[in-house]
Amino acid sequence: MMLISAIFVAYASAQNKVILQVEGEQIEVRSFAGDVSELLQEQGVELGVIDKVTPLPDTMLRDGMTVMVRRAIPVTLQIGEQESLVNTAVETVGDLIDESNVALGERDVVAPSLETKLEPDMLVRVDLITVSAMDEEVPIKFNVRRENDSKIARGITSVVQKGTEGLERKSWEITYKNGKETKRRLVDSVVVKKPVDQIVKVGALQVASRGGQDIRFSRAYDMVSTAYTHTGNNTATGVKPKVGIVAVDPSVIPLGTKLYVEGYGHCRAMDVGGKIKGSRIDVFLETRNEAKRWGVKKVKVYVLE
Repeated sequence: MMLISAIFVAYASAQNKVILQVEGEQIEVRSFAGDVSELLQEQGVELGVIDKVTPLPDTMLRDGMTVMVRRAIPVTLQIGEQESLVNTAVETVGDLIDESNVALGERDVVAPSLETKLEPDMLVRVDLITVSAMDEEVPIKFNVRRENDSKIARGITSVVQKGTEGLERKSWEITYKNGKETKRRLVDSVVVKKPVDQIVKVGALQVASRGGQDIRFSRAYDMVSTAYTHTGNNTATGVKPKVGIVAVDPSVIPLGTKLYVEGYGHCRAMDVGGKIKGSRIDVFLETRNEAKRWGVKKVKVYVLE
């Protein structure tokens, strides 16, 4: 009887009590298996190609050991704009990153977090964040200073100092997410060259002395003048052409406006012409020879009050 008891004790002590976990289910088993691989065969647990067992299959079985089998699950791994379907048996997002040999930069963002346990059909996203520096030179617009000048006829302007642009050097820190710019921060700004103001003299004079008389005007124009003579047609306003009638661009000088043209005298805008556009004026003269002698010249035209 004592011999039988001793044999039973020896038999029982030869067994190892281990915890076996398979896909979250846990059982306690007693086994004579020599290593983890034999235990799994004994318990009818088959491993897939990617399935993982901890500890490794050739690990000697010991009493009190926990053997865990993790089945492979499908997850989607997106790195930047590249997406791939992965079958893995690792436990966490961080393990998947390591298994996939993804070298994370210090600014890269992983979602969900590295500690998150993987679940079937989970999306793991790695946003690649890079930062670069860039210098650029940009022009600085010049200001235009307008100064009234009582020696210049009203409506006439004269640039006495040309403006020049300045130059500014800007240093930027640019953040890219998966190759696309997402943020731009100005780090430094230096004025390399200051702009120079443009100075424009603006006419304020409203009285001019011409031909021994003072001419009061509301504004003046610098224009190019030509001359024309009788064509057999009336003017655009219906009156017969005569000395003292001029053709203008109505968008500049309205028809009916009283004028004074240097070298021609008092006149009125009563006609138009196909080539009379913008700052051009055509004065009427009685004969073709007079019109030819007039030619093409620059004149000052005063709009009378």
